[in-house]
Amino acid sequence: MSNLITAVTRQMSALDLNKQQSTKPTAAALRKQPSQTNVSKMLSKYAAPAPGHTRSNSTSTRLPQKPPTTTAPPPVKKVPSTTSLKSQKPKFVPTKSAATAVKKLPSSTLKPATKLKAVPVKPSGPRSKSPTETIASTTSSSQPDPTPSPPLPRPTANEIGSYDGGLDNDAAAAAREPASEETEELLNVNSSFSEDRPTRDWHLYDFDIGRPLGKGRFGHVYMVRTKTEPHYILALKCLYKKEIVESKVEKQIRREIEIQQNLRHPNILRLFGYFHDENRIFLMLEFAGKGEMYKQLMKYGRFSERRSAVYVDQMADALIYLHSKHVIHRDIKPENLLIGINGELKIGDFGWSVHAPSNRRKTMCGTLDYLPPEMIEGREHSEKVDYWALGVLTYEFLVGKPPFEDLSGQHATYRKICKVDLRIPDSVSPEAADLIRRLLRKNPAERLPLTQVRQHPWVVRYRPPPSTTS
Repeated sequence: MSNLITAVTRQMSALDLNKQQSTKPTAAALRKQPSQTNVSKMLSKYAAPAPGHTRSNSTSTRLPQKPPTTTAPPPVKKVPSTTSLKSQKPKFVPTKSAATAVKKLPSSTLKPATKLKAVPVKPSGPRSKSPTETIASTTSSSQPDPTPSPPLPRPTANEIGSYDGGLDNDAAAAAREPASEETEELLNVNSSFSEDRPTRDWHLYDFDIGRPLGKGRFGHVYMVRTKTEPHYILALKCLYKKEIVESKVEKQIRREIEIQQNLRHPNILRLFGYFHDENRIFLMLEFAGKGEMYKQLMKYGRFSERRSAVYVDQMADALIYLHSKHVIHRDIKPENLLIGINGELKIGDFGWSVHAPSNRRKTMCGTLDYLPPEMIEGREHSEKVDYWALGVLTYEFLVGKPPFEDLSGQHATYRKICKVDLRIPDSVSPEAADLIRRLLRKNPAERLPLTQVRQHPWVVRYRPPPSTTS
């Protein structure tokens, strides 16, 4: 019985609670209290948002209501929250004299101030502006720079000059018919397939093309710069396969590339790599900053004895290196020499060079004024043809023309060479004349060895002291 009474009592209590919850609030309870209006607006506007939440226009929680008051609350002064800390330093306000000084600053000094404002700085906390930042801000806002600085251009034109479009214009002219399989194999050269020193696979689009440096028998030479780091500046020599095939010098070109790619000497122009396309061969050569030796000789007429002796010393050293590799140059002349960025001599053309381990050859080649007697007479020749050419080169450096030149014709020049009809002008010093005579001997065995050329008193006298590095 008691259990039944308890259950009935619980049901009646539940019904009373449901009635209380469903009762709607009166209009007086929903009316906004006068004292709440300004306070709620102020708190919702200046109160800091809870961590992890963003402030929105509508609030999800209702502020507790205060009982109505008869007096309005005092007005609240609007103050930013960043200045509420007592430890905050007072904000710097420039005086009238400072503002005047800022306005009188020239435009050249305003640009750095504008840049100061653009530099992002991560503050460690709320702080006031320093005097420098305040002046910079005032300057940039009151006197904006009417001409913004343009973006920095690429230094292609300054470093390698302007490209004239020659390689693109000559591409159509270089078109050719396919040659025989053997010829194509000789012309399809690529240093990435080299057995001794393979390089990366190069292409023409790997370079920024600059100004033309010169023109040779089979193409042009351009100043270029690699697009990849560290942006090396090179001389790109372009050879047209069509002209090579027509001149029947495929083997000569292939031999020149194979010889020069394996040479490492400060007075020999370096061949860094080579590649080809359908109609052209490209040689990546060391850039000789001061140009062609022949142009310098034509400009000055002749060189001083000091300058000539330095060149002869460097030339002898390079020839000693070549001969140690069993390479005979066979075409030494000013046209095949270049001058490096530091004024040093560079052997730059190996078109007639040959690798001859036996040091005996019979081919007549080279330039008329530099031919030795044994070549003209059809006898075997050795590396000593380069000794003779060094003597002719020394004479031309000091006098301005070859020693056996005869304007009456080629045969007259041949006769003078075979007779060694040598006449040295008085303007040449006795020591230099002695070196020339000891190199220009008809019998190759009597010519002064290159090691003794470097020890000759005339060469030693003008040799610069060795450079010392600290």
